[in-house]
Amino acid sequence: MATQHFHAVRFYESERSLAKMVGEFLIEGFANSHPGIVVATTAMRAALVLELAARSVDVVELQRSGQFLLLDAGEQLAHFMADGEPDAARFNTMMCDAIQQVCRGRTPCKVRIFGQMVDVLWRDGHQKAAIHLEMLWNHLAHQQAFSLLCGYAMGNFYKDSNFEDICGQHTHVVSADGLAERVTRGEAKREADDDLRDTA
Repeated sequence: MATQHFHAVRFYESERSLAKMVGEFLIEGFANSHPGIVVATTAMRAALVLELAARSVDVVELQRSGQFLLLDAGEQLAHFMADGEPDAARFNTMMCDAIQQVCRGRTPCKVRIFGQMVDVLWRDGHQKAAIHLEMLWNHLAHQQAFSLLCGYAMGNFYKDSNFEDICGQHTHVVSADGLAERVTRGEAKREADDDLRDTA
């Protein structure tokens, strides 16, 4: 049972900047013997591997030893999406299996996870499904110990009325300088607005 729930979101402008932030998130975990799981697009996984290599992280060895798992977001979505919505039982089975794989029987074991599946759903026009998936992550946190970082391409999507629903599913918003702040919905919106102005 997770004692502290950390479910953060980063609204990103470029995959390179996101890869840097995710790299820092994972490296901090590796330094504390926390295994890592990444569920991301092909492009994002490639950018992240390059970022980790640039920081002298031996990705191949981490994968070989079972401490690091790289999964394709599209393939994983195909496993548990049904009729345009995520199936809770399939999602739980998939993620519990992945967590058990990297924990390798160790207890306690807190995993660091970066997930981009919600971003893929959102960009494909499945906003309600993305929010539903965020809810499933929160439910899973009552059963498994993990810290979760989600990434959403910034663009103009946050002007959508569902933006508040997304922020409401997260405990923290990560700013451009990498700080994770526990914020209210309104503060999360201002954080995203500030980041967009900074990159304009």
